[in-house]
Amino acid sequence: MKMNRYLSAMTKTMALVCGFVLMTSVTHAEDTMSWDKTFPLSNRVLHEKVQFHNRFGIFITADLYKPKDFDGTGKYAAIIVGTPYGGVKEQGAGIYAQAMAERGYVALAFDESYNGESGGFPRRTSSVEGFVEDFHAAVDFIGTRPYIDREKIGVIGLCGSGGFSLSAAQVDRRIKAVATVSMYDMSRVKANGWMDAWTEEERNAYLDQLGAERWKEYAGSEVKTLGLPDTIDEKTDPITREFYEYYKMERGQHPRSSTHFTMTSDMAFMNYKLLDRIGSIAPRPILFVIGENAHSRYFSEDAYTMAAEPKELLVVPGATHVDLYDRVDMIPFDKLDSFFTKALLN
Repeated sequence: MKMNRYLSAMTKTMALVCGFVLMTSVTHAEDTMSWDKTFPLSNRVLHEKVQFHNRFGIFITADLYKPKDFDGTGKYAAIIVGTPYGGVKEQGAGIYAQAMAERGYVALAFDESYNGESGGFPRRTSSVEGFVEDFHAAVDFIGTRPYIDREKIGVIGLCGSGGFSLSAAQVDRRIKAVATVSMYDMSRVKANGWMDAWTEEERNAYLDQLGAERWKEYAGSEVKTLGLPDTIDEKTDPITREFYEYYKMERGQHPRSSTHFTMTSDMAFMNYKLLDRIGSIAPRPILFVIGENAHSRYFSEDAYTMAAEPKELLVVPGATHVDLYDRVDMIPFDKLDSFFTKALLN
């Protein structure tokens, strides 16, 4: 029982971390824009900021990376990269997009609706349908660029975006290959608790709490958000500590990455299954990448079991969940390159 209480308390933290105007044309940032990423700009890529809208009319802000020798008259394979749950494109997603552009792809890293530099209100909403829709919208955008081959569009989903990208691919056959890294199934962890440890009583108690919170906010109370704590101490559990040391310290901190989402967003996640049709992605290939020491291994291992061939599961020796956000010496970029080369270019 003591362990269940610990797992239940930890669930809320884990589930929260790993995370306007209809625009009819793309907007480009000035070439002289300041660099505001947590990683250095490579001299082997071209970078620009772009915007596009999803089907809800929310504009999505993204960073577009192209190879240094980019030829606008050519036809390139595209890679769309989704952020960890609570992260922004200036962190891990940008690292992946830039690295794939160095390898010859046109790559797009975007902020989800309601978060980062993207539009949508209320701010810091976590939308299970919206975050999946953002991947569809990214495919809309990238596939209408004249230099992109529409038959060569792949996706990389980090942490929570791993589940969102797979969910999108279940119904969007324009996505030809999916790689997930340190995947979280956010609908599973929110509905069942960490390691599926919630009892029915614990689940119902949280649903009652969410219902009461909706009444308060409808009546005018301040919107409640949940996320990483402001400080940690010796009693902090190791998973929260791992996320804190990335998001709240110099290593990965970014002012637009608060890690907080509105509490009442959880209700929709608890009523939705992201991966219930994962087998339908076949014969398009899936690559699951996980760290040997990642607390999130069970999400990818279970999804791998449910997925149909062709599929691969790659375990990175010695890596934790967050190591695969930014430890470029541990991230298997060569494997990602070979996976997408086989899936998109052969």
